[in-house]
Amino acid sequence: MASTAPGAPAIPAGPPLRGGSPDTVGDPARFGVLTVSDRASAGVYEDLSGPAILNFFAEAVASPWEAVYRVIPDEQPDIEKALIDMVDREGCCLVVTTGGTGPAPRDVTPEATEAVCGRMMPGYGEQMRAISLKYVPTAVLSRQTAGIRGKALIINLPGKPKSIRETFDEVFKSIPYCIQLLEGPYVETKPEVVAAFRPPADRRAAKPQP
Repeated sequence: MASTAPGAPAIPAGPPLRGGSPDTVGDPARFGVLTVSDRASAGVYEDLSGPAILNFFAEAVASPWEAVYRVIPDEQPDIEKALIDMVDREGCCLVVTTGGTGPAPRDVTPEATEAVCGRMMPGYGEQMRAISLKYVPTAVLSRQTAGIRGKALIINLPGKPKSIRETFDEVFKSIPYCIQLLEGPYVETKPEVVAAFRPPADRRAAKPQP
């Protein structure tokens, strides 16, 4: 499932690209992980942010999942193409980006996200900035956003692995229900890692024990 931009070095086989168990009430789901970085895509340094997201899925998601993982440069047309491909062709119900959300001239991930989404979900960006402000005052410089393309949620995460875990552990509590409302798969989490919230009427009953 892992791929890179043409000519870029291959992504190491280390990050988990699937996980979960069929012995849950959840449905199989496909996630997209897109690292946006000129230097990582050129092989100047190893991408650590994409694997941080994949490791989060491995730790937090109980139902079966698999991932499409790519590393591309900070070029808006390339970002838009990758997002469209992950949703429309790969069938991802959730696409998570990392990188390219600051005020620098080449930080264009939010613009690419808005360009491919039919509706925006600004609450996710607001929540992540509020979380990050507890740690660093420069969180106000982040332009992270989220939106909906078809029946998929696209969400921008920070570029640093530490910041990813500080925000994603909290933000993910609402994501399974968002995917469910978009008529996507029922994603079950491990409550000891992330206790996903759903109204009682929208929760599936646990499987009976043998």
